[in-house]
Amino acid sequence: MEEHQNNPENENDKTPQPGEGMQQTGASEDHQKYGAPAPETRHFGFERSNEDLIWLSQRVNDIRAQMAKYIIGQNEMVELLMTGIFSSGHILLEGVPGVAKTLSSKVLAKVIDVEFSRIQFTPDLMPSDVIGTTVFNMKDATFSFRQGPVFSNIVLIDEINRAPAKTQAALFEVMEERQITYDGNVYSMESPFLVVATQNPVEQEGTYSLPEAQLDRFLFKIVLDYPALEEEVSILQRYKNNIKTPSLDEVVPVLKATDIAKIQAMVEQLVIEDHLVDYIAKIADKTRHALPLIFQHKPDKINQLKVFLYKPDNPIDLLLGRV
Repeated sequence: MEEHQNNPENENDKTPQPGEGMQQTGASEDHQKYGAPAPETRHFGFERSNEDLIWLSQRVNDIRAQMAKYIIGQNEMVELLMTGIFSSGHILLEGVPGVAKTLSSKVLAKVIDVEFSRIQFTPDLMPSDVIGTTVFNMKDATFSFRQGPVFSNIVLIDEINRAPAKTQAALFEVMEERQITYDGNVYSMESPFLVVATQNPVEQEGTYSLPEAQLDRFLFKIVLDYPALEEEVSILQRYKNNIKTPSLDEVVPVLKATDIAKIQAMVEQLVIEDHLVDYIAKIADKTRHALPLIFQHKPDKINQLKVFLYKPDNPIDLLLGRV
């Protein structure tokens, strides 16, 4: 076939095809001209207009620009923070003090224009200090539930490993089910709901390490290192004449809660081929037999691997424009 097409001596021997040499006026007109029915347009259910992708790409670039006003470097952390909220997953940040863990969460909440709350975990913190408690109203002699600081869109948990296990367990219930049950009543979290927890790997005295099963509640664990030399010089240059806490008044909101819901819907509509699903399952299965014994008896690690390979890839594709 290829030799026949590339041989100029055979060009005159070609049999004319119907409609050849005529101006193309559309597939439907050609089919009507030759008496054939027009083919039906196939819709697979996952089509997405280019306008949505262009809109998303612009919003992501705007978020990067707003974050760059306050965060120098840490590009991977910014990408994973966006990936986490686009895929409705929680994030654990681990790093020494001063690497912008808290500041990044604050700026992200401002950029998305949603409610933000911060909880400082301490050894004497109780579950009611996180989820809320009932309060007696003396006017009408009734009890009413007063919501705790966890009822927000983006919740920053500072030093999550400093609170006792019972307080950690109350938080993880909210993270998994996105609701709490108190006195037989169910209280749901508003969407979006993202928990960004931090922990300091340097000091372990007076801390309560998170069990492996509870680490499974987080989609990512981001280990933050010190900034590079050039980045550290840029940080010093930016704040050398400013001794005050950085003001977030200059942050321009880019997204709203309804926009986050729209993006999450786009993520769920991305097509994942069956052979890719099989490949992910095979990798997870091999880790149960090929890895050391200490890893085989930790099923939460396997779950984290499957979630990492499957769930976040959709929003990452959207962020990098691979759809």
